[in-house]
Amino acid sequence: MISIVIPTLNEERRIGQTLQRLRDTLVGDFEIIVSDGGSKDKTADIARALADKVIVHSGLDRQTIAGGRNAGAKVAAGEYITFLDADVTIPNPAILFPGAIALFEKNKKLLGLCVALKVHPSECKRGDGFFSWLVNTVHRFLNNVLRIGSAMGEFQMVRREVFITVGGYREDLVAGEDNELFWRFNKIGRTRLCTEWVVYHSGRRAHQIGWIKLIY
Repeated sequence: MISIVIPTLNEERRIGQTLQRLRDTLVGDFEIIVSDGGSKDKTADIARALADKVIVHSGLDRQTIAGGRNAGAKVAAGEYITFLDADVTIPNPAILFPGAIALFEKNKKLLGLCVALKVHPSECKRGDGFFSWLVNTVHRFLNNVLRIGSAMGEFQMVRREVFITVGGYREDLVAGEDNELFWRFNKIGRTRLCTEWVVYHSGRRAHQIGWIKLIY
C-alpha cells in the first residue's frame, strides 16, 4: 500500500478537486489521508467525503506543515508514504507510482524520492518556467550528484519505516522542513530526484511572495 498524506489549512477551494482527481486516477492499493491543521472553512467536511482518513488538529497553537505531515504519517498504513500539497496534480499516477516503487525495490538504500515540479499550464505566469527549471536542476544536482539531499514538499515519497525511525519532519521549522528531512536521509541512505516524472502545482506561494524570496 501507498499512503498519500495531504496537509491542509483552509483549502476548501482546492481540496475537493485534488481528492477527486486522485480518486479517479489512482490504480492499485492506496489510501488517502488528509491532515487538517484546524481549518475555519469547509476543508475537513469536503475531505471526509473523499478521503479514507481525516484527522484534524485540535491544539491551541498553530500547527506547522511539518506537524500536519507527521500527524498524517502516524495513521498511515502503507509501506511507502507520499506527501502531497493540496494544490498538486499528478498527471500519470499509474506510471509514476509503479516506477517509483520499482526504484525503491531495486535500491534498498533509497529512502526518499522527489520528482520534477512545474506550475500547472493553466496557472503559469511569466518566469515560472525558468524558475521551475532552475529549482529542479538544483535539487537534481544536490540529490543525484552531491548526495546532500534537497527537495520541495509538493511531492516527497519516502519509506514509512525509515521516516518513523528518523523522527519525521522537524515540527519546529516553519519552512525548509522538506529539505531538512532529505538531508537527514542522506546521512543513512540516499535520496533521488527523478526528472522523467513531473507533477504540477499552482505556483501560488511563488506568485504571492516571489520566486527569489521563496527559494531563499
